[in-house]
Amino acid sequence: MAITLIRDISDTSSYWGASWVFGCFPDVHIICDAPIGCYNLLGMAVTDYTDALPHMANLTPTSIREEDVITGTAKALKRTIDDLRSLGSLDGKRLIVLSTAESEMISADHTKYVAQLDPEARFFWSQSLEQDEWQGRDRALLFAWEEYGKPFVTPDAPPKAANRVNIIGPSLGCFNAPADLHEIKRLVAGVGGELNLVYPYAGSIAGTPQLADAAVNVVLYREFGEGLAQALGRPYLFAPFGVFGTTTFLRELGQLLGTPAEQVEAFISSEKKTTLQPVWDLWRGPQSDWFATVDCAIVGGRSYVEGLKQFLGEELGMKVAWSSGRPRREDEPDNIEIRKRLHAKAPAFVFGSINEKIYLSEANAKGSHFIASTFPGPVVRRTTGTPFMGYAGAANIMQELVNRFYDMVFNFLPVELVSRESGVGSRGPGGPPTPAAAAAAAASTASSETMAWSVAATDRLTAAIEQVPFLARISASRSLRLAAEQAARARGDAEVSLEIIEAAIAHGA
Repeated sequence: MAITLIRDISDTSSYWGASWVFGCFPDVHIICDAPIGCYNLLGMAVTDYTDALPHMANLTPTSIREEDVITGTAKALKRTIDDLRSLGSLDGKRLIVLSTAESEMISADHTKYVAQLDPEARFFWSQSLEQDEWQGRDRALLFAWEEYGKPFVTPDAPPKAANRVNIIGPSLGCFNAPADLHEIKRLVAGVGGELNLVYPYAGSIAGTPQLADAAVNVVLYREFGEGLAQALGRPYLFAPFGVFGTTTFLRELGQLLGTPAEQVEAFISSEKKTTLQPVWDLWRGPQSDWFATVDCAIVGGRSYVEGLKQFLGEELGMKVAWSSGRPRREDEPDNIEIRKRLHAKAPAFVFGSINEKIYLSEANAKGSHFIASTFPGPVVRRTTGTPFMGYAGAANIMQELVNRFYDMVFNFLPVELVSRESGVGSRGPGGPPTPAAAAAAAASTASSETMAWSVAATDRLTAAIEQVPFLARISASRSLRLAAEQAARARGDAEVSLEIIEAAIAHGA
């Protein structure tokens, strides 16, 4: 059996995905059949940096002990349920028990036992050992509908209104969910849609049957949620990215809702003069010349990867060097390959997670800019002002890119360094320049003089500059030349050698 090395895991397990779906429901309490550490990691640590939540209040572990591994976890489960009941934590709530990788390894399937303890409770076999979080989220959404929604809905009943819309998918642990959700809600309302349910983010188990009341569903993510939309048997669309993508989405949604075309076009026209105005202004300015000269790499959920490739590559004309979505396809680079590529040649912009940020740091990729676009990684996205989706997302990304363009140039500007002891460039009151100031002045004068370079050093400089994003090459070349020549003069050398330029490159000049 071949062993595959996995570096810096990007996806969590289906147990985590299911917990993040069920955890949205205020009328549910989750018991995870797990050791205390598995609860601490998911329920207290990770959700703090994904959703800025101190902890998941409706998640409790069975706290599997060593003896439970031998005798089974049934006693631990009953003990946990009894404790929660005595505390009143289950009052007015449905109970869902989730298996974890640890409980599945000892075959702790409690489907029948949970039904004996509480006929209203349900057991969810997470398949945590074989499925990732996207499959877990997808199955959890379907489970909620099949157990708590579909049985209470009249088959083939029409929607309550032709313009009612569900937004399916936003849940805990989803990058940037509040901002993207806010934008999609705004767009739905703009073309005459009436919001029915945001599920599961703003839903409940008791309200699950109301999913059937909507005429159209908008699936926020391509990586999960489509299964529920298909099960509901109504038309559905995926949330859009970019200017052209969003315009197409609005027209299609308007048709599905029966909104007059004139109303839809009026909203699109209004958006061009308001939400999209920054996009037009930045594109008409001198910044527009930059986009075709830079490249980018994209790592993220499938929605973000496909959406950013469309907006950045097809609409703005940036070169997408490579991308890797989640769940990852066979033809996309894994983390080992991503690390190699970023070390070899980092694009001007890298959208990704903390993994990609670390790889850039390892490569000392001074000419590249990292933009968070997925988890894992500690990044707060609780406000509604940072969307990637829709018209507002296009404006936000455009603004972010231009600001990073400015930073890219700034990072290579020559800066006069100040000595902590006396301050370079300073002199005593009424006296001659300090030794530090005199040395700095001498270096400045020398730097303006032509200095010889060995052929090997020149070739190495050229090779190094080719690895720098195009926009920053002139500034990067100047910085490396200056550092190398100052080092050569300090050593009393007549020319810049290969050894000196290598040191300058390693130092990140």
